[in-house]
Amino acid sequence: MAVRNKILTGSIAARNFFNAFLHNESVGGILLMICAVIALMCANIPQLSFLHELWETPFSISLGSFRLEMSLELWINDFLMAIFFFVVGLEIKREMMVGELSSIRQAALPILAAVGGMVVPAIIYTAFNFSDAESLQGWGIPMATDIAFALGVLSLLGKRVPLGLKVFLTALAIVDDLGAIIVLAVFYPTHALHFDMLVYAAIIMLLLLTFNRSKVNNPLLYVVPGLFLWYFVFMSGIHATIAGVLLALTIPSKTVINEVRFSVSLKYWLEKFKSVSNSEVEVLANSEQQHIIHQIGRNVQNINPLMHKFEAGLHPWVTYFIMPVFALANAGVALTGDLFQLPVPAVATGIFFGLLLGKPIGIFLFSFAAVKMRIAQLPSGTQWKQIFALGIIAGIGFTMSIFIDGLAFESERLINIGKAAILGTSLVAALVGCLAVYLTSKPDKGE
Repeated sequence: MAVRNKILTGSIAARNFFNAFLHNESVGGILLMICAVIALMCANIPQLSFLHELWETPFSISLGSFRLEMSLELWINDFLMAIFFFVVGLEIKREMMVGELSSIRQAALPILAAVGGMVVPAIIYTAFNFSDAESLQGWGIPMATDIAFALGVLSLLGKRVPLGLKVFLTALAIVDDLGAIIVLAVFYPTHALHFDMLVYAAIIMLLLLTFNRSKVNNPLLYVVPGLFLWYFVFMSGIHATIAGVLLALTIPSKTVINEVRFSVSLKYWLEKFKSVSNSEVEVLANSEQQHIIHQIGRNVQNINPLMHKFEAGLHPWVTYFIMPVFALANAGVALTGDLFQLPVPAVATGIFFGLLLGKPIGIFLFSFAAVKMRIAQLPSGTQWKQIFALGIIAGIGFTMSIFIDGLAFESERLINIGKAAILGTSLVAALVGCLAVYLTSKPDKGE
């Protein structure tokens, strides 16, 4: 009975966490849309051009002889996005431990679907840009899926979408993010590699891993070395955001607690809560009960793993601040006449067909193969037509695609063409995908 209750409690907790995560991502996706529109307005309305130019303002950090200066845009793309990737790394770690990626059977479908959703778009893009070496550098652009934007669109359909489909998209997008991280680290260095800085970064990683093995749970002992890790990775030539993922891998995921002591303490405070109850006084106005609630909260908080504390604390900041700011700084593109000159640039064509066709085809084919080979099984309550429809929504590249676009090209014109293609394709994928999921799904009254 105790084991059964423990399993049930864990299942409820996991579901509640996912529902909260889904809500945050959905709201964040809508916020991203709004910020993208604002960025486009600032880039194309002369009266608002000063807001668009704001991101070029230099900002520096100095300490003694040490000085690090970059534009606000680079601080956003290199530092704030490292925090974003840190949270992504925590999400990947959590999913691998207790989520949809925790077993080979569970993980097989979203992993293989994500691989298909990265490989096929890259092949399509390459086919359109094979003859141009400069344009070819953008092959990584259509590989990405924007999890917040995609879930935001999916949330518009409410209960019509089966929970299994939402979970599948979330797991797929997380694996997709992992793929994007690997692509960034290997294929899009910011400058020539400096191996001495990589050595320093490796030393910091060893220190952090030692803290992890020693079950150190003080957040500062991870944050401070993490800042040094970011700096050394930044100076090494590997994109600085990778430091966020590396740091996430070192964060403890378990808490060593005395279960008996915790249970006794919790029982004590609950009994005391009852003893000071007063039917004539609301709990909110009962100072003794408020104190007891605070103590219970501290006890519960203390048993949460440090990984969960970081994720819960940073996720709202990433969703409601970092990602919107990134969109404001990067989604603005001047829609001048040269972007629309015929013939359509191969970069735009590759991105359009890579995201809009490559994503659903790759996700569907690799998922179909995995199920037919009995490596995986379809999510509960879903059909093949829904998987294809979901693949269209996964064609919303937005954040990650824009991020890679800025790294892939040196030419400002190609960067702007890429941004315009990403924004246009993401909009089409959102509209078409939303309609496709709507037509292939029925309302789930039981959810």
